[in-house]
Formats: sequence, C-alpha cells, structure tokens
Amino acid sequence: MPAQQILQQKISEIEEITQLLKQHSVIGIASLQKVRASQLQALKKNLTGKVRMQVIKNTLIRKAVENCKDKPELAKLAEHLTGANLFMFTDMNPFNLVLTLKKGKIQSTAKAGDFAAFDIVVPTGNTGQAPGPIISQLNAVGLPTRIESGSVWVAKDTLVAKKGDVIDEKLAGVLSKLNIKAVELGIAMRVAFDEGLIITQEQLKIDVDATKHSLESASADAFALSLSIAYPTDDNIVMLIQFAHREARALSMGASVPTKETVEDLVRKAHLEMLSLSSRLPTLEEKAVQAEKSEKS
Repeated sequence: MPAQQILQQKISEIEEITQLLKQHSVIGIASLQKVRASQLQALKKNLTGKVRMQVIKNTLIRKAVENCKDKPELAKLAEHLTGANLFMFTDMNPFNLVLTLKKGKIQSTAKAGDFAAFDIVVPTGNTGQAPGPIISQLNAVGLPTRIESGSVWVAKDTLVAKKGDVIDEKLAGVLSKLNIKAVELGIAMRVAFDEGLIITQEQLKIDVDATKHSLESASADAFALSLSIAYPTDDNIVMLIQFAHREARALSMGASVPTKETVEDLVRKAHLEMLSLSSRLPTLEEKAVQAEKSEKS
C-alpha cells in the first residue's frame, strides 16, 4: 500500500476516534488480557447501541486527544495508555458498565503466572486419580492425601491460594487435574474517564450486596433518628402524627382534660374510681363505729 494511502487512512482513523471522544461522556479503557474473542463478540452484541467497543493503538488515541481542544481534560488519559487496550465509548454510567462486563466473565482453569480470582479451596473427596505420581504432586502444594478404594483422596478441605495470589506451575497443574477453575476470563476495566473525572479500577469495584445492606442500614438509622428528634419528613410524618396523637391523648387523660375524644374515657374512669371508693365505704363506717365504741369504753 502506497505511503500516501497509509497516511490518509491513519488520518481518517484519527478523525473517527476524535468524533467518538467528543460525542461520548464516558471513555473506558480495558485490558485485552484474558479475553476470548467469543466473549468480546457476545459483549459487543449485547451492548449494541449503548457502547462502542474498539481496539485502537495508543498512538492514535493520543493524536485524537490532541484534536479535542474543547475537552482538554481528556489529557488525563495519557498516563493510562499502556499495553494493548480495548476502548469503550459510551454514555452509560461507568459503574453500570463495569457490572455488565462482570456478568460476561467466565471461570477457567489457571495457567502458571495467573492470579487467583478468589480464595481457592480444594474440597475433601475423591480425586478420581489412581495412586502414583499424583500423590507427590498433591502433597507438593500442601494437600493431605489418603488412598481409599483404589483412588487418591484429598483428606480435608484445604486452602491452596488466596485471592490475588500468583498461581505457580505446580499448583496450576494440580488444579487442572482436579478440574478446579481458579481464574476469570473477561473484560476488566482498568480506568474510566467520566466527564473529566478519572475513576481507577479499584474505585470501580462495587460490592452490590454490601452497598445495598449499608444503604438499608443507614436509611433505618436515619429514620429512627428523625423519629427520636421529631423531625418531620415525607417518610415519617404519619408516624409522628400518630405518636403526637397518642401522647396528647395520654396527657389529657392524666390531667383529666375533657375533649371530644377523651370525654367518654374520662367519665368511664371517674365511674370506676367512684365504684372503687364506694366499695370501701362499709369498711370505713365499720372502723368509725368501732372507734366510737372504744372511746365510750
């Protein structure tokens, strides 16, 4: 291909990327490591119309960023343009995008040098392997063994790697033989640019269940506090009125202040007090008679 034609093609690519940078509020940079082509195609299909995914050379992105004079904050992306990257252009909330990408991940067997995606525990049970070299291989990675019914068994549940640990060649081989999947394959967002804000990979990680529990707990605490200090809100106003009504009624009853709502109860209360007092009168009269007799004697 003639040099002039190649140059023109590069210029066209840069112009296209420039338009993508200008049109979208969120730019995601994801690592292409541990990504299968089938996964990438499936995600592209699922996110059609929402996210534009494209593998672009970092040099072209830098040129396009220089062209975006009206978005100078894009220059913050420069320090993150390393290695082979998949760029995502979207207007989606970056956290929603990360959750969508997470759903597209699959678990797979590990190779030497991979990082454990979670704590790896080899469970107690039959390995399905006949006695032989497998015993020393299992023992080498810290797995206690026994032989039963002609097979090698793992004697107890054993943690062989913690989340984030590097899996060496010995452990990778054992996990493969035991068909234990220790890594996740999929698109991992390294950084997101959102309206001038750079959000790192760690900041993009959200534990949805923990966050939901935290919000529910905070909401319950705030609701309880608003009730205790009688601070009216749309959520508690009915309950505050009920509390106030109950306390006002109790006060009116205690002070014998008649109202339309308490007059029947006050009359009933007075009647009961009258009955209680009248039931005691004979006793009082008898005591008076006895006292009178005692004085005469």
